[in-house]
Amino acid sequence: MTATVRYADVEVGTELPAQTFPVTRAALVQYAGASGDFNPIHWSDRFASEVGLESVIAHGMFTMALAARVVTDWAGDPAAVVEYGVRFTKPVPVPDDDKGAVVEVSAKVAAKLDDDARTVRVDLLATSAGNKVLGMSRAVVRLA
Repeated sequence: MTATVRYADVEVGTELPAQTFPVTRAALVQYAGASGDFNPIHWSDRFASEVGLESVIAHGMFTMALAARVVTDWAGDPAAVVEYGVRFTKPVPVPDDDKGAVVEVSAKVAAKLDDDARTVRVDLLATSAGNKVLGMSRAVVRLA
């Protein structure tokens, strides 16, 4: 776990450490088991093709969780995130090969919201293969 981030030390524009996350078919199977989401668009190329997708795609909630890790790793405590929301803008196709896909996430402090509550708004950017995969990705974080 990283050191605790102090509200007094954070300014608007502070960039969080960017992270890159591999997304493999094996990871999708593991996520399906943990979440109970066994929709075949996440594991069957045949089914994905039948519904007009180029490939199996990552679960949206899985992609959302990857992006949140940038915030929780920075804050040092997952419970520091008091609000989090995204819009799903593009799916993350996951090829059936040894590499899979990659989700790249960057974030920065966009606003200091409440001095008494020590909350900031963090805006995130998540991309895969050059495509923005999450829109309006924002977290409200309570800092030390």
